[in-house]
Amino acid sequence: MKFLILFSLFFNVLLSSTLNLSMGSSPSRINPILSNDSASSQISQWIFNGLLKYDKNGNPTVDLASSYEFETPTKLIIKIKKGVLWHDGVEVTSKDVIFTYEKIIDPKVYVSFRSNFNEVESVKALDKYTVEIIFKKPYFKALVTWMVSLLPEHILKDEENLMTSKFNKKPIGTGPYKLKEFKNNADIELIANDDYFEGRPKIDKILYKFIPDTNTSFLFLKQKKLDVGGLTPLQYERQIDKKFKEDFKIIEQPSLAYSYLGFNLRDKKFQNKKLRQAIAYATNRKEMIDILYFGHGEICDGPFAPSSFVFDEKFKPYRYDLEKAKKLLKELGYDENNPFSFEVITNTGNPIRANAAQILQYQLKKANIHMNIRVMEWQAFLNTIVTPRKFEAILLGWSTTLMPDAYALWHSNSDKLGRFNLVGYRNEKIDALIDKGSGTVDREKFAKIYKEIYSTIADDLPYLFLYIPNSISVVNSQIKNIEPSVIGIMHNQKDWIKP
Repeated sequence: MKFLILFSLFFNVLLSSTLNLSMGSSPSRINPILSNDSASSQISQWIFNGLLKYDKNGNPTVDLASSYEFETPTKLIIKIKKGVLWHDGVEVTSKDVIFTYEKIIDPKVYVSFRSNFNEVESVKALDKYTVEIIFKKPYFKALVTWMVSLLPEHILKDEENLMTSKFNKKPIGTGPYKLKEFKNNADIELIANDDYFEGRPKIDKILYKFIPDTNTSFLFLKQKKLDVGGLTPLQYERQIDKKFKEDFKIIEQPSLAYSYLGFNLRDKKFQNKKLRQAIAYATNRKEMIDILYFGHGEICDGPFAPSSFVFDEKFKPYRYDLEKAKKLLKELGYDENNPFSFEVITNTGNPIRANAAQILQYQLKKANIHMNIRVMEWQAFLNTIVTPRKFEAILLGWSTTLMPDAYALWHSNSDKLGRFNLVGYRNEKIDALIDKGSGTVDREKFAKIYKEIYSTIADDLPYLFLYIPNSISVVNSQIKNIEPSVIGIMHNQKDWIKP
């Protein structure tokens, strides 16, 4: 009998499957409301769930919730799935929702996204599985707010200081995997949750190998010591061979980020839209992408991603037209004898951005536009240039989100020191549309408002939107059930099968 048990255990070990991933830094706190660094967020995503989440198409859907409904534009009712268990076997209830909310708004707990809950008036449990959320006013990010992962009330209710709690190193969640053990600057192993409410993951373990050096990570990938990784365009085009392409499935799609040339609209020389249009027509952005990313990217024309539900596909974008650029400049009094000149400032530590500035300088010169380049150390750049708005033009980038919020970058109220309307864009029409959108909970009506925001900003050219680099992911070709999505390749990982 003892032999049979030992044999069974040995056989199961042989059959167990492991997904090998890498992380470049050690997590600080594996707690969903305190996970401010990328490593902590990476690990937390396997351990915790929110009431709601994004589906593979980027639309809000249920997670721990069984349903949600706006009874009024300011009253959201969320019902929780019955029988969902924390990793210690205790059932998830509305108490956990109330507790999580109270910790998020607790001034003694540092939560980076607390402002997302500013419009919440109250959160109340109607019964064991039903929560009523009242907002101060109709709020367009009401559903996104409740994608935050929940904390277990029964474990943490008597915790004096959540910031220093042992829970942050030994988390108990509801997710598809459990943390086996956590040590700083070491590999992290996650094991499948047999009782996961959506079904046990088909891969038994996830092993995050601690690899701080990106070159080492790439080497591990080439040696098939990792199952999933990312490639730079240079690596894709020059540093992998035919065998690598056989060993890995390559998934390429636009990233949720863009780079831009921002014009200081407080400066008189950039206040004439014709001048900004001339720069747009003089810039060959396709050529920039070909040089910087070996073609692995696409032209950016406006503030929201082409994959976003608020992207305005009807907008007619600016495209490279050198003769049109020269004509506009001539109308403004500029030519080869009197060229338009300005300075662009960007930061060190980002070689692609510095190279983009040089390409831009070369292209604009063909239109008799003289662009001088200044490259500064990041902190000095922020403190002496960006924050006090002491620039003519800057070369920077932003990340985008699935649920866009135009207020921070484009509302006139954000044109203040410490806020992010860096270029001083002011448009009363845009302000009104942003304000209207912030109180719109109907997704189709919101999309219509934001498409108008997109086309108006894209036409105004407060930025010369440059390019969206592609994200190049690779997955072990033996793994089955990979489904690329706008939210990434990991969204259905529990269904992956690794022989």
